[in-house]
Amino acid sequence: MGTSNTTKVLLEMRGITKRFPGVIANEDVDFDVRNGEVHTLLGENGAGKSTLMKIVFGLYQADEGEVLLRGEPIDIRSPSEAIAARIGMVHQHFMLVPPLTVAENVALGLSSSRRPFTDLAKVSTRISEISDAHGLAVDPSTEVWRLSVGERQRVEIIKALYRDAELLVLDEPTAVLTPQEVDDLFVILRRMVDDGRGLIFISHKLHEVMALSDRITVLRDGRVAGSTTPAEATRESLARMMVGREVRLTPHKGKVTVGDARLSIRNLTVIGDRGTPAVKNLSLDVLGGEILGIAGVSGNGQREFAEAVAGLRHTEPGGTITMDGADITTSSTRVRRNLGLAYVPEERMRDGVVAEFSVSENLVLVNHGSREFTKRGLLATGAIRRRSTEMVKQFAVKTPTIDTPIASLSGGNIQKVVMARELSASPGVLLACQPTRGVDIGSAEYIHSRLIEQRERGAATLVVSEDLDEILGLADRIAVMYEGEIVAIIDSADAKREEIGLLMAGVLET
Repeated sequence: MGTSNTTKVLLEMRGITKRFPGVIANEDVDFDVRNGEVHTLLGENGAGKSTLMKIVFGLYQADEGEVLLRGEPIDIRSPSEAIAARIGMVHQHFMLVPPLTVAENVALGLSSSRRPFTDLAKVSTRISEISDAHGLAVDPSTEVWRLSVGERQRVEIIKALYRDAELLVLDEPTAVLTPQEVDDLFVILRRMVDDGRGLIFISHKLHEVMALSDRITVLRDGRVAGSTTPAEATRESLARMMVGREVRLTPHKGKVTVGDARLSIRNLTVIGDRGTPAVKNLSLDVLGGEILGIAGVSGNGQREFAEAVAGLRHTEPGGTITMDGADITTSSTRVRRNLGLAYVPEERMRDGVVAEFSVSENLVLVNHGSREFTKRGLLATGAIRRRSTEMVKQFAVKTPTIDTPIASLSGGNIQKVVMARELSASPGVLLACQPTRGVDIGSAEYIHSRLIEQRERGAATLVVSEDLDEILGLADRIAVMYEGEIVAIIDSADAKREEIGLLMAGVLET
């Protein structure tokens, strides 16, 4: 790593300011990237990273400031203009059409020499050349739905390289990859940098930022909080720059006395959306006073498993789910809640909140019918407001008022509302799925401390997460899930990142 002072500046942004109604997303931001370097853009959610990159890619236009590309002023008005200027963007959520082949996905939107048809043979040949040159190893004729998450990521990079991108923006590219896939991706990215391309890397994961970057610029509240290099920084100093205070990166867990199994799952089989088993004959115990982490790459049955435990998905005959001695295998979600199960879903906007409802309404969403909040069949608005105000304060939810529509809050604050609602009932069993996905580092620290409080209370906590750092930091035991099965359960004291990464990828002999 390390760039020479003679390297050309590829992109330069000077004094960029972007305003939206009631908020300044970017204020007087200077940022540049050179040929042959990785320049990381780091910051909490809402710090202005995405807005700045959307200006680069033509999705937004700056209100003030200027953008220079290869030393010349440029006004990029659309993504097609950005692509024509040899700027590519790999989004966090893949922009691929699963039923189509790799070649068909790459060809989408391209003009063809065989109008109105696309010359797929020509496209496939070029994809193979790009794959060989950059070690991307993807078969052009394979349908995208058959590919692993890591392979889909490579297709997104191939799409950008096919369009001859000299500057590539990577938005949280490692969010759903195993540690080994991340290592493979970083080899590919460094190869691209060695070819003279400029890369802008956006990530929350501090160890990855330290491993890949040549330079690091931190945004906080829309302004540049500082710039540094991996040689001059530590994970702690980067976190402090991001948040503006000291941040505990690893949750502090005291010793607790572990109790009996509060959640017992035996021979659980669950059919997925494609009509085939997503969970296969799975057995597991979660003890009182422990956090059991389920590690796995997205799409290995975790979502179906969690929905079955929560009562949102049917299970096949022969499997059982028992909570504190009560068989809840076929019980409704209400019965499970009344018995002490709390559920933080993976998709907070789809399954965790009602976007049009206020913060207050979402806080009482699951227990609005309780005696505390109803009076003679009507909602007791005074009691609801008092309780909501108390929960917002207790869980440090940043919201203008409790009447604010929840959709206008940041992702971290929406997640805090969900956590506040679920934990306020002092559950005996807590099922938390992707508890800090898309959440900034300060909110993640807070959510982790709340999960550890549940552990200290004696709750049985099941955390399902694709973030291996989160699992390693929180869990007392780690269960690795691969293709719908638990392939290993490891005490966290004995857990090695590489071993768990291999298990997540289905390499069972470690």
